[in-house]
Amino acid sequence: MRALRRTACAVVLALAVTAGCSSAPSDAPDASPDTSPSASPSLVPSVEAEPPRAVEDPSAKVPPTRPNIVMVLVDDMSMELLQTMPQVQRMIRRGASYPSSYVVDSLCCVSRTSLLTGQYPHQTGVRTNTSNLPNPEGAVGGFTAFREYGNEQRAVNVRLQKAGYATGYVGKFLNEYEPKLFASGAPPAPPGWTSWNVLFGNAYDGWDFDSSEVVDGQLRLRHHPAPPSWATDREKDAGYAGTVTEQLALDFIREHQPRKDPYFLVVAPYAPHSRTDPRGHYPGDPWFPAAFRDRPGPGKGLGNCGAVPCGELGVDDLPGYGDDVSDNVPVYADGSPAREWRSPMGGLPAKAAASDLRNRARMLQSVDRMVARIRATVDDDTVVVFSSDNGYHLGQHGLGSGKGSPYDVDVRVPLVVVGPGIAPGERPELTSNIDLAATFEELAGLEPAAYRAGRSLVPSLRRERHRVRKAVVIEHTWGPTLSSDPDRPLGRQPLEHIPSYVAARSETGLLVRVDLDNDPVATDHAWEFYDLTTARYERTNVHADPAYADEIAALKREIARFDRCSRHVRDAAVPDRCR
Repeated sequence: MRALRRTACAVVLALAVTAGCSSAPSDAPDASPDTSPSASPSLVPSVEAEPPRAVEDPSAKVPPTRPNIVMVLVDDMSMELLQTMPQVQRMIRRGASYPSSYVVDSLCCVSRTSLLTGQYPHQTGVRTNTSNLPNPEGAVGGFTAFREYGNEQRAVNVRLQKAGYATGYVGKFLNEYEPKLFASGAPPAPPGWTSWNVLFGNAYDGWDFDSSEVVDGQLRLRHHPAPPSWATDREKDAGYAGTVTEQLALDFIREHQPRKDPYFLVVAPYAPHSRTDPRGHYPGDPWFPAAFRDRPGPGKGLGNCGAVPCGELGVDDLPGYGDDVSDNVPVYADGSPAREWRSPMGGLPAKAAASDLRNRARMLQSVDRMVARIRATVDDDTVVVFSSDNGYHLGQHGLGSGKGSPYDVDVRVPLVVVGPGIAPGERPELTSNIDLAATFEELAGLEPAAYRAGRSLVPSLRRERHRVRKAVVIEHTWGPTLSSDPDRPLGRQPLEHIPSYVAARSETGLLVRVDLDNDPVATDHAWEFYDLTTARYERTNVHADPAYADEIAALKREIARFDRCSRHVRDAAVPDRCR
């Protein structure tokens, strides 16, 4: 694993499509209208911005009909929460679901960049959530790296817009895409978006936040004030970030659905990410602030955790919680033990883990209702996708509360696709979120761009025979948790305790090459291998067990191939053998 070298002034730094509406009465979504009064946004002075613009793409292969595409991308959703979402469960029954779906790195900005570009972090140059400047190596994360490495032009929305799609973005975008970080008072509007309605980072706390829109070539900031503390729950929920995200998404769909040209829409709610202000916005706000209608209270019992009663959610739903990690120590190639990187963190007490799990489930109920309303609003020619940018651990593996590890709880995410021509049922394929950009391009009638490292999932959506990968690769770069990182205020598990690593995940096992010194020259590689046929989580490091030698050797070949292919970066064409 190549990490960036430490210097005196820098630190080393070792991304649902719910259905086209179903006509089956038994699966009709619960789309009862939300009659909550609208928030009263106010406009702040506009700032000049380059307007999104379409460019003709003569290479586009346009079929007679192309579906609309809506992607709902939630934030930090781990797999145990899927059981709580009844509307997403209806999607699973009606569409294609991928139980073996992974992200390339369990960090928000890194994962979202890879999803939009179909590239690994070493290709995009976005390796961490923050830019970590000043740094002689240049920006290594955040929106700054996203822009400096040319990812704006490689993002899938640019090619879709050139092919005639109206493109829209609603909700959370990338870390450090914040008005306060730009001298003009507003960030630039990225190219390739017809409609640009980002909710900025002050929306993590749920209320009193800003959003963007581009009007007549100008990017304007729109403030959404929070109702006062004495307002009713209904009034507060009208100003909730999840409510505003839903309204903006439905507005885009209703505006573009009657038109002849298809559309591509990304809807990115902040749920179930934690708030970032330690004080919370309203008295008693939990770390994971749900809409008030879903919280515990008089007449509401323990609140609304969806399809699972809140009282039944606990640490038993967290695979691996309470496991003894003394048998997870990394080992060197000769079998001798290496440094245990988990030890400084400890775990998360059971009471706190259960409380956080329930609050995260409550947060997702507003997303689940939004999924239902999107499904009820789109037409039959729409593909809807549901997924998450990464998972989240709550005390498993001796870790605290957070993400970034190579384990299933952090890197395995839901992926559900519903729409025209998509047969219902589980798909056995191992998938990565770098596959989505190529998938969207093929759905739009395009050949996937040569610089994409992922493979289109369209053949599997159609149940056609296609090449199935043997493993997915996860690539993580060590970096500090700076004050601008929204995961720092939670404070239970600093990300810098997690070293750089490259991991290969097959159907049956996980091999992790850990870079314990986070140094690109004097590498200190150790290994972890877990047999995942005997447990739902990574129970014991059996790298030194000769019974697993053949499987380990096969996964080491996958990592070696990944290393050889790492020279193909930015817009360089990726050979087929490197996909």
